[in-house]
Amino acid sequence: MSHSQLKMIIRDLSNLPPIEIPKGYELRTFKPGDEAAWAEIMNTGIGEWSEQSCREKLTGCPQFMPEGLFFVTYKGKPVGSACAWRPSETEWEKGSLHMVCVLPEHRSKGLGYLLSLAVLHFFRDHGFKEVELLTDDFRIPAIKTYLRLGFQPLCTDDTHPTRWKTILAQIGEPK
Repeated sequence: MSHSQLKMIIRDLSNLPPIEIPKGYELRTFKPGDEAAWAEIMNTGIGEWSEQSCREKLTGCPQFMPEGLFFVTYKGKPVGSACAWRPSETEWEKGSLHMVCVLPEHRSKGLGYLLSLAVLHFFRDHGFKEVELLTDDFRIPAIKTYLRLGFQPLCTDDTHPTRWKTILAQIGEPK
């Protein structure tokens, strides 16, 4: 049985912690031509992507904001990404934390937290009021990161309360 993705939301962007970049890494935003690197990162955890599909479904869309796509780099090579996404090109209050992914050899170093926090800072600095995200039950490390950042579970279908209860019990969070 296929479940709908889980949703989380943060409604207060006013007290975000400062961005701290781990030693050896750098943070930058999208530059034209980054689609191949973005596809390489996403192919390790978010489906199958190509340079062309990134252009068609992401960077070529009117709601894409180049300054809202963050890359963490190691020795100049993009190794992780997260994107500030809008549901439509006219939406300027509710954003979405989208496509958070880090190459396997760079995981468990706080880079997903860094990238997600950079997106939240971007949204706050551009006047957005709240940010949502979609995730999956098995993405436990990501869910822990989102909870640390202040995201809260949002139940949008009948299966969500039970699924959230199971996940939060598994990671030791009170419901």
